[in-house]
Amino acid sequence: MAKADLSAKWLETPIGPLLVVASDTHLYAIEFHDEEAQPDPVLRVGRKLGAVIRMDGDSPALAQALDELRYYFLGKSAQFHVKLFYEGSAFERQVWEQLLLVPLAETCSYGDIARALNQPSAARAVGEANHVNRIPIIIPCHRCIGSDGSLTGYGGGLWRKKWLLRHEGQMRPVGLFAEGF
Repeated sequence: MAKADLSAKWLETPIGPLLVVASDTHLYAIEFHDEEAQPDPVLRVGRKLGAVIRMDGDSPALAQALDELRYYFLGKSAQFHVKLFYEGSAFERQVWEQLLLVPLAETCSYGDIARALNQPSAARAVGEANHVNRIPIIIPCHRCIGSDGSLTGYGGGLWRKKWLLRHEGQMRPVGLFAEGF
């Protein structure tokens, strides 16, 4: 997969604009953007990925990711089927794959993930893997909380983490007679 062939578009959401970056076949990154002065986010993300990013380019994976994110923010679906491209250490990849198993509107602790990986003393390392997750929301690191139930650390800010968890709580079907059953 040639990293030089990445396209990006901005997506306006209730939690601020997101920069969504993909190749023709895979989603590479979702980045939160705040209004305060920062270096050009497209250049910054390009440097992180080691790639040149074309703004307003088109690709099937980018279109799919944007559509799936729009449905998510509308509260219509939390199903993501776009193929993901994520680089990281073997441990980071294991953490991200565990996060993909956390059901909608549920949470786990960093320790829960560490124990699931048979590394019970690695809760801090799980937190670090969450911190370097380039595909937030879809790889739901916002669902990881402190062992005492507190909201701790989130690259997009704790207010976004809280918003995402509340949003997902409203999306989750409840009981046998919930819509969709």
